[in-house]
Amino acid sequence: MVGCARRAPQYEWMVPRAWYNILPDLGGALPPYLRPDGEPVRPRDLEVLFARELVRQEFSQERWIPIPSEVREIYLTWRPTPLVRARRLEEALRTPARIYYKYEGVSPPGSHKPNTAVAQVYYAAREGAGRVTTETGAGQWGSAVAFAGSLFRVKATVYMTRSSYLQKPYRRVLMELWGAEVVPSPSDRTEAGRKFLSEDPNHPGSLGIAISEAIEDAVRSGARYVLGSVLNFVLMHQTVIGLEALEQIRYFDDYPDYVVGCVGGGSSFSGLFWPFYYEKRAGKAERDVKFIAVEPAAVPSMTMGEYTYDFGDTAGLTPLIKMYTVGHTYKPPPIHAGGLRYHGCAPTLSLLVSRGEVGAVAYRQGEVFEAARLFAQHEGIVPAPESAHAVKAAVDIALEAKREGRPVTILINMSGHGLLDLQAYDEYLRGALADVVPTAEELAAHLARVRELIRGKGVR
Repeated sequence: MVGCARRAPQYEWMVPRAWYNILPDLGGALPPYLRPDGEPVRPRDLEVLFARELVRQEFSQERWIPIPSEVREIYLTWRPTPLVRARRLEEALRTPARIYYKYEGVSPPGSHKPNTAVAQVYYAAREGAGRVTTETGAGQWGSAVAFAGSLFRVKATVYMTRSSYLQKPYRRVLMELWGAEVVPSPSDRTEAGRKFLSEDPNHPGSLGIAISEAIEDAVRSGARYVLGSVLNFVLMHQTVIGLEALEQIRYFDDYPDYVVGCVGGGSSFSGLFWPFYYEKRAGKAERDVKFIAVEPAAVPSMTMGEYTYDFGDTAGLTPLIKMYTVGHTYKPPPIHAGGLRYHGCAPTLSLLVSRGEVGAVAYRQGEVFEAARLFAQHEGIVPAPESAHAVKAAVDIALEAKREGRPVTILINMSGHGLLDLQAYDEYLRGALADVVPTAEELAAHLARVRELIRGKGVR
């Protein structure tokens, strides 16, 4: 379907031939997805939206899912991505810690997102879809879908949260260059969008609302819907990151004590840590590696939310998913890390957080940008605002290691570059960066209202 030039053959062996599926290694079944009537979702219920092969992968108990040759051939145009030791940052911090970052910003759209966008659009095209719909926050996912659509000659309609649509115009330009139609969300194109606009004509939008609009559009028109995070098959496609990192860090004769990543829905972090989790469960890990998920304090689903059933979108069109959530009707502040402005997180990640197998921490926007500036000054790469959350956590762990005199190894996912986010950095440098976070009382009251709404569906 698509031809492309490969990378140098000496690197090709590092790129996996199969994705890793965590479901067989969770030590028990995930809580089922539920339909609005409270009954478990069946695979055929999801085939209204997704390509059939993606639905099969969502429920599969196979540990390894082969990567189609057409998809891997495209991966080889930018994969394997570099694993870099941040020596200059280590020196600046005067820490005995070793800090490595897996740099996903070398992909054409500049982030980790095409790892799954290429796969999803490939499966949709193979099943005859001529158009896909999706949502995007900061625009990284929308850019990846537009890129994949251009490769497989599939039209893409992207509902972009209005705050990011206004903050990040060059993401929109990039999507349009690849042939996508970009719609600020909430929009007047869907019933869901019109509802939220009627309540607030200047609504900043959210990933939850954009998901609602993209799903409504797909169902109404017969297009296929593609999703940027949360569901198992999306996270599984991202494991090319961690599988490569396993090989690469061993090249350095090292192994992580900490694997760290930012979390909105959870795809980039899970893509990095799942393969290390497999090694830990299988008794192959060389150290007692710890997994740290980092989220924005403005949308603190794992650190201040509840582990309960909730809708994956704001209008309540998705199945009910058991996850950490601040409530699907929560209106996230318009922070610049648009990809993290999601009210919940992946069910697999939520389960592991609930069991204490993954730790979670939240940071404010200002301190995240300060860590990003430190990284840029010493490593040269400007992190995406989302990725900067992982940088902040790595800096904190490294400084703690300095206080304790421990030579720990930290591995982070630098999930994307921030070269199209310079407006955010300009605001930071001018001291104009807003830092709005909810109080515990506000979240508790909001979650109480959401619980009552969910109970009205017959779900406890």
